[in-house]
Amino acid sequence: MEVAYALRERQALVAVEVEEDATIEEAIQRSGILDAFPEIDLQRAKVGIFGRPAALDERMRDGDRVEIYRPLIADPKEMRRRKAGRSTPRSRRG
Repeated sequence: MEVAYALRERQALVAVEVEEDATIEEAIQRSGILDAFPEIDLQRAKVGIFGRPAALDERMRDGDRVEIYRPLIADPKEMRRRKAGRSTPRSRRG
């Protein structure tokens, strides 16, 4: 199993051995990623398995990759609205 975390400038992908019915939280704790990235607040961080959101107490299966997601800097919906607003031609009133 693997645990992954990525920042823009630094990434980590750690192979970890855990019991077959280990939880996501147990895998993260065992991986050492929390020591390498002390800014991770595991109680607030979103996690998933291969891009699918998951809970810390979810049981893992052999071959799973746990991902710890960093907080979003901006709301994706708001960014799309802003981008659409800039690219939409303004109508002319005659």
